[in-house]
Amino acid sequence: MTSLQRLTTIFAAVVLIASYGAGAVSADSGHARIVRLSLVQGDVRFARDVKGDPLRESKANWEAAALNLPIRQGYLVATDNGRAEVEFENGAMAFLAENTVLEFYDLSSEDGGFTTRLILRQGSAEFYVNPGRADYFSVTGGDFSVQAESKTTFRMNNFDDGSSVNVLHGRLTAIANGKNTQLEKDQSLSLKAGEPDSMVVERVPANDELDQWVSGRVDSVNTATSAAMQYSGGYGFNSGFGDLYTYGAWFPVAGYGYGWRPYGVGLGWCPFDYGSWYYDSSFGWSFLGAQPWGWAPYHYGGWLFQPGIGWVWSPTGTYGGGGVGRWRPVTGVWLRNSTGTVAIVPSHPLDVKGKTPLNLSAGAFEVTSRGVTGALPVASSAGWKVENKPARDIMQNQLAEVVAPSHVVRTMAASNGASGVRASAGNGSSTIVYDRAERRFVNADNVKTEAQANTKNAPEQSRSGNSTEHVPAVSERAAGREAQSSAVPSARSAAPPRPTVAPPNVSRAVVSERATYSSGGSGSGSSRGGSGSATGWSSGASASSSSASSSSSGARSSGSSGGGGGRPH
Repeated sequence: MTSLQRLTTIFAAVVLIASYGAGAVSADSGHARIVRLSLVQGDVRFARDVKGDPLRESKANWEAAALNLPIRQGYLVATDNGRAEVEFENGAMAFLAENTVLEFYDLSSEDGGFTTRLILRQGSAEFYVNPGRADYFSVTGGDFSVQAESKTTFRMNNFDDGSSVNVLHGRLTAIANGKNTQLEKDQSLSLKAGEPDSMVVERVPANDELDQWVSGRVDSVNTATSAAMQYSGGYGFNSGFGDLYTYGAWFPVAGYGYGWRPYGVGLGWCPFDYGSWYYDSSFGWSFLGAQPWGWAPYHYGGWLFQPGIGWVWSPTGTYGGGGVGRWRPVTGVWLRNSTGTVAIVPSHPLDVKGKTPLNLSAGAFEVTSRGVTGALPVASSAGWKVENKPARDIMQNQLAEVVAPSHVVRTMAASNGASGVRASAGNGSSTIVYDRAERRFVNADNVKTEAQANTKNAPEQSRSGNSTEHVPAVSERAAGREAQSSAVPSARSAAPPRPTVAPPNVSRAVVSERATYSSGGSGSGSSRGGSGSATGWSSGASASSSSASSSSSGARSSGSSGGGGGRPH
């Protein structure tokens, strides 16, 4: 290959893959957004479109969450004996500690930016935010809301007697009782439930194990993503791109720029070999790649079959008329023949929606009630018809139904009235600690000593060597057979939780100001446009009070100038 040919190939790859990064801003339907469950450790569950209190709604259907689950507006993610990480398409991340429930109240896009409004229903979570100039990010937890306008890492705790936020890096605005409070790095704010005058701002405590875990995750994701940018040809954050760099290899593919293939797969590997199928009424059947890299290749771009190599993923593609970077439930084309057999073909970068897939001769894989099975011999395309959205009943949903998460009673520090002491008990003599036996955060009063544990018959051994009680298996919890511990009351036996403050609205004045700033105007605030509303939820959570709305507007108008666009990290 001549130098000119090489330069031409590289230039084409840069343009096409850069389009992937720039275009990955929304799902196919309107302003809806889809974000990624990027890490699952232990018992993690989710539910969709729950009305009212998710911990008390008896009709809510909870399912076991799988890695790379697509999360849309209206989802709730809950951890029991586990942790979870959510990666947003602009590089923001949310980290859920044990016994935590997070609601994705508003995920929308407008005016070139992302509006993200979350509700921390229970527990502790940390958030890494690096917003672009048109982005808006807020979290509401019990008694107040916070808004991050620049690169910020913060931790929010929502306990039974109050809530708190710790700013670990950057700065944010807290909105409570119609007032805005600016918080800087190493500052902590706490507010007792039902006591509007109890707000305290002081220094954050020393980092604990959760903070250290989050810091390590943020560093590793950012490092891998930065290394992968040499293949993206742009400066935008590409969700899941760092995992491609870590778990596979890039190489030139004639006519298509760079292609990617995962490590450890053989010549006969099919892209749909390892993962789960999941149905959502909003976008249909979605494939959940079981490997850490199983996000981008199954929602963007297309597949090429290379002789002697096998299936290779390309981030380029125009399937569906949406162009590069258009999110799809699965990078595959559904087909049905005259006998009723259903098959799926890995979509080609040049496929046209509704037309016979170009990869049909390379491999069509039969779809049964159990999922995608072996390859079908396809002599010709005759007799096969494209199905744009296959019916709900062609497969069984492969995510198990589970019981609802329990409400875990936790309290703040009453002795000093501060959030600085993380979750100490109301009597001031006990603190919340991470119980490795139970694998959850609990009141220290409820952690059994080694002597107490040794009174049990045939106890299990924890990693630290101390005797512990039996922890129910995941199968037991899924079947609803987990024993109710007297140390951690269930949601049904605990006192009713206090009302949750509604997330602040994104006022239209703020939208106009930020749009002006984004377009090079003289506005002084960092930019975000947003719808400011969410549909399909209970009336009690669909709109904030006028005071919260006005304080939100004030906070955004007086905010600082942002963090340099948020992309890259």
